[in-house]
Amino acid sequence: MAAKMIQTWNIKPGHEQEYFGFVVGEYLPRLNKLGLEITDAWVTVFGDHPQILVGALLPSAEDAQKLVESEGWETLTNQLKEYVDDFGYKIVRPSGAFQF
Repeated sequence: MAAKMIQTWNIKPGHEQEYFGFVVGEYLPRLNKLGLEITDAWVTVFGDHPQILVGALLPSAEDAQKLVESEGWETLTNQLKEYVDDFGYKIVRPSGAFQF
């Protein structure tokens, strides 16, 4: 059964330009190469929630677990953390609706 990875974070103040260049030019394409199919991306403009939410599908929960244990995932998330704070992720069963 498919699995959905939900990632959240906040952009570090003063790093917005570098962040967007990295996310668009490297992060999202490399997530795709690691096997994630990006399904949605959200920006919080009001409220007490993470600033960015990205959803991606994987073939199974087992594939998701292998991914988060991989060196490629660790390297990529460490690079992202140069531009963001409060990075987190969870693996859930896809519902077909907005998930947080």
